[in-house]
Order: sequence, then C-alpha cells, then structure tokens
Amino acid sequence: MLDYILLEVRRTLRDKGFVVFGIGMPVLMYVLMTNIGTGPGGAAMEWKIASMVGMAAYGALGSAIGIGTGVAEDKQLGWLRQLRITPLSPIRVVVARGLTSTVTVLPALASVLLVGALVNGVRMPGWQWVALAAVLWLGTAPFTLLGLGNGYRLSSQSTGLVNTGCMLLLSIIGGLWFPTELFPGWLRSLSSWTPGNRFAELGRSVTEGGAPGLATVAVMAAWLALFGGYAVYAYRRAARTV
Repeated sequence: MLDYILLEVRRTLRDKGFVVFGIGMPVLMYVLMTNIGTGPGGAAMEWKIASMVGMAAYGALGSAIGIGTGVAEDKQLGWLRQLRITPLSPIRVVVARGLTSTVTVLPALASVLLVGALVNGVRMPGWQWVALAAVLWLGTAPFTLLGLGNGYRLSSQSTGLVNTGCMLLLSIIGGLWFPTELFPGWLRSLSSWTPGNRFAELGRSVTEGGAPGLATVAVMAAWLALFGGYAVYAYRRAARTV
C-alpha cells in the first residue's frame, strides 16, 4: 500500500494545475489581502495573522477536496478496475487515497505559513507554529472524505465542478476569505455550523494561545461522520458499476 500511496503523491505533485491553484492561489490571495490598503500597527498584524489562518485553511481545504477529481478521472480511465486485480483490497485503496490527501495538503499549508512568517512578519513561539500546522492538517479529514465521495459518486466532468463549488461555498460562508463579523446576523449564525468556519477556528484558537473549544471539535466530528458516511455510500455505488 505504501508504494501505491507514493505513486499517487507523485502524480498529484506533478500536476501543474495543483501547483498553480492548490498552492499558488492561496499564497497570492493572502499577500494581496494583507498588503493592499493596510498600514502598520497592531490591528494590521492581527489581520495578517487571521488572514494567514484563513488562507492556509482555504488552501488545505481545496487540496483535500481536490483528491476527488483524481478519483473520478481514475474511475473513467479504468484505473479502479486495474486496482481490483491487485492484492490491494478495496478498503485499502480508499484508505490509501485518503492518506495521499493528507500528504498533498502539506504544501498548501506550509506555503501560506511561510509567507506569513517571511513576508508579513508574523511572529509566534515555535510551539504555536507547530500546533497551528498540526491542527489544520488534521482538520482536513472531513474535506478529504467529501472529495472522495464526490469522486466515487460523480462523473469526472461533474466532480471538478462540484468540488470547486463546494470549496468556494465552504470557504466563503465559513469566513475563510472575509471576517464573519462582516456578515449579516443570520449568515453569521449559519456560518458557525459549517465545517469551513470551525476548521479555521481550530487554527485561530492556537494563534490566540488556547486550545480548540468543545463546540468546535463537536461540529467538526459531526461533519467528519456525515462526509465519511457519504464516502462509503458513494464507494459502494461505484463498486457496482466500475
């Protein structure tokens, strides 16, 4: 299974679209959003830290969901049928694709955090940097399952569109691009129940020197279970036709 994981990681990292949009886009957005119309001062630095968390979460979320596009393409090309004649069991194949996603989200995370430290001058103790990267990395699990579910359930053409729509919807409503304080009251309340918002909250709690709250962990666990059930259902449906 390790050989299969390494194969999928190499395939993903060689994808120019992944490099440009999965890594470059969050970095570009972070630089523009924190260096246009902002001046020096404590408030500006607070925005740079908050935006760093939001854009790192956005990049990781997009990379995690994007795993489904590769699954859909493999399904169309017959690669899943080829895998069925290998010693790998179906469950191990699904687990391997999920583990592949946990590796490919790291470049998107690391690039935004590095820009925050080296370009925007964000300063935190070493343990906070490590904890921030760790909670955001672990927090991508629900989005990986969502992407896998879309990949197994939909066609390759539909998966790309649906994944993009999910990424934008979860990011915007979750407050990864703009502070939720700017939202109307009803949307702010709705946002607090979305996985994108709670995903970013994992990182923000660390930058504030605390630990994720129980409500945040509970909401993320609920979405993990929901998307996990969807991924299992989608895989079983795909197994009947592939």
